[in-house]
Amino acid sequence: MEISIRVAQPTDVQYAEAICRLIEESAKARGTGIAKRDPQYIYQKIEKGNAVIALADGQLAGFCYVEIWDHGKYLANSGLIVAPDFRKRGLAKAIKKEAFALSRRKYPEAKIFGITTSLAVMKINSDLGYKPVTFSELTQEETFWKGCQSCPNYDILQRNEQKMCLCTAMLAPALKEPVAFDLSDQIIKPNE
Repeated sequence: MEISIRVAQPTDVQYAEAICRLIEESAKARGTGIAKRDPQYIYQKIEKGNAVIALADGQLAGFCYVEIWDHGKYLANSGLIVAPDFRKRGLAKAIKKEAFALSRRKYPEAKIFGITTSLAVMKINSDLGYKPVTFSELTQEETFWKGCQSCPNYDILQRNEQKMCLCTAMLAPALKEPVAFDLSDQIIKPNE
């Protein structure tokens, strides 16, 4: 089975509801994280060319979208999800690489960051050159923090005036810094 990873196209909106279900199910299984996204929100990301999708013979295998803040000064590769049948193959890292490349092409000067409670995502980010930072180094745009409202830890974030939570904040290397990966390496090998 061949897995294709590419920038999502307008016809991929057909997967929006499945993407939202995967995000919600994953958050429930972990007991933390952003639990819900509306399909309309995912439609918008796909239609604007700000999403990466992985498909295996027409089946949704994974997804990630680009979130822009402060008029392009900051962005995050968010909603990284891999369907259970496709996990443990390096697919999440390959999707993240493609989302990073998309982000750099469209917003070359933006600071790329992420926040997560997922150890797997922290490892991927670290492997890709991201470094842990304090929340003060992230966007302070209020709409970003509103996106955390569906997380069960939102009260912790609020109590700490958006300065810390259970998530780890990570910042990618600046455009002029070397990255820790080869953007051309996109081959996913099936488990043997």
